[in-house]
Amino acid sequence: MKKKPTLRTGIVGAGFSARFHWEALRKVYSVNVDVQGVYALDMDQARQYAQERGIRAYESLDALLDDVDVVHCCVLVAGHEQVAIAALRRDKHVIVEKPMTGYCGDGSETFNGDTFSKRQALDYGLASVERMLEAERASKGRICYAENWVYAPSVQREREIIEKTGAQVLWIHGEEAHSGSHNATYAEWKFSGGGVMIGKGCHPLTAALYLKRVEGRARNGKPIRPVTVSARTAALTRMPNFQDEGHIRRDYHDIDDFSMMHVTFEDGTLATVFASDIVLGGIHNWLDVCANNHRTLCNINPNTAMQTYNPVDANFKDIYTVEKIGTKQGWTAMPPDEDWFTGYPQELEAFYSCFVSGDTPESDSLLGADTISTIYSAYVSAEQQGAAVPIKVY
Repeated sequence: MKKKPTLRTGIVGAGFSARFHWEALRKVYSVNVDVQGVYALDMDQARQYAQERGIRAYESLDALLDDVDVVHCCVLVAGHEQVAIAALRRDKHVIVEKPMTGYCGDGSETFNGDTFSKRQALDYGLASVERMLEAERASKGRICYAENWVYAPSVQREREIIEKTGAQVLWIHGEEAHSGSHNATYAEWKFSGGGVMIGKGCHPLTAALYLKRVEGRARNGKPIRPVTVSARTAALTRMPNFQDEGHIRRDYHDIDDFSMMHVTFEDGTLATVFASDIVLGGIHNWLDVCANNHRTLCNINPNTAMQTYNPVDANFKDIYTVEKIGTKQGWTAMPPDEDWFTGYPQELEAFYSCFVSGDTPESDSLLGADTISTIYSAYVSAEQQGAAVPIKVY
């Protein structure tokens, strides 16, 4: 039996995404992943993360880079470019969490996401993308864009259908929605690089951009790219007349909690993407693909692979059911393996396989770049009351 290669890995960041990266890493099977340790600006958080997992807490990013082949970038979006370029300059591979980069303000105390020119965010976002891509071109390492929707089993099955049937995808309709982020810093643009349109909309948007790439490669040998976007955003929970019943997060400072993007592709076909923080009942992640020869509804979450009825909420006090559900009483669409349905272990398996083989991952830096370009162009459109804005593609 051929011996599996070993890759040394480090995790930068010790928060929410670092936790599910750790769980997914434990399911990588084609490569021996040797996690060297973790580094985070919050050293107390890093030490606790390390202690719980029996790994080392590094005192600096450079020290971690000395010991690894692969870096997982799980910090706030403001640090994505810095961590990625530092890793690439050391010829390390880097897995960058979503969104790939972003504009987090001008650093001033008075910065407000409601009032600044969104063209500024677009210009900065594109410049940041260019710097990351340039660092990748000069490096032996590569950027993998950690968009789990690309690797969700339902999306990958749809990829197979498109490739084998030569389908023309006419319209993709996607959504990610729930009742509000658990991350306290998400409330401010200066930490998150935007609101729900970038924080949640990036998922269905990237999946739509990906499937149009798949279609173009299968039918014509080159990806089909987006050309314009029209968008609208809203801050519904910040309206003076919002009636708070305690179920929906509403402490946002200067970000959108509802958004719609309408993307036109170079072949004239369409994608519509909704994202919101005002939907109860758990996370709603789905993609509806309407083609000339089939239709596929990718129910990432919820799905009906497992449905459980519980008559008394307290019965399930020690049982995890599904993320963001308000109650465990009654019927619950309870996936047998939530991470598997959302593509986390498949994503990292694919990335590590590519690191060894030299193949290009399905979710690469160019897909991440197109997502950033589309979203910040969408913010410009929303500022212009929905006017169509051209998209720069990579």
